[in-house]
Amino acid sequence: MSDGWYYCLDHHAVEPYQGCRSATRLGPYPTAADAAQAIEKAAERNEEWETDPRYHDPDEEKDDDETGWGPFRT
Repeated sequence: MSDGWYYCLDHHAVEPYQGCRSATRLGPYPTAADAAQAIEKAAERNEEWETDPRYHDPDEEKDDDETGWGPFRT
């Protein structure tokens, strides 16, 4: 059984389970080809989140507290 494939953020390369530490890589992915697309997939997901109206109300005022965590007002 395979432990999957990973994309190493330090080396910008696809590697097997026996690679760099987990904190510096994305995955696991079922195939090396999927791991090679990790950065593009992450960028797509970030774009989806940034433009999702469920999380970002364009009419809501920006919070100006020091933390920048507007939704967590007390």
